[in-house]
Amino acid sequence: MLEDIRVECPYCGEDFDTAVDCSAGSQRYIEDCAVCCRPIEFQAEVDDAGNLISVTAHRDDD
Repeated sequence: MLEDIRVECPYCGEDFDTAVDCSAGSQRYIEDCAVCCRPIEFQAEVDDAGNLISVTAHRDDD
């Protein structure tokens, strides 16, 4: 159950599209920016029904 989202890179500030796997529940993971290729730490919150509640993106060096 993938949900497409648009995020802003905390390094370069560019927006890009990515997908969150809501079937995995709430999670933290690292994905490279599609524009500048720097590692972004994502935190996705998913409810018990598998609906995406929120996604935050942070610099990996914060």
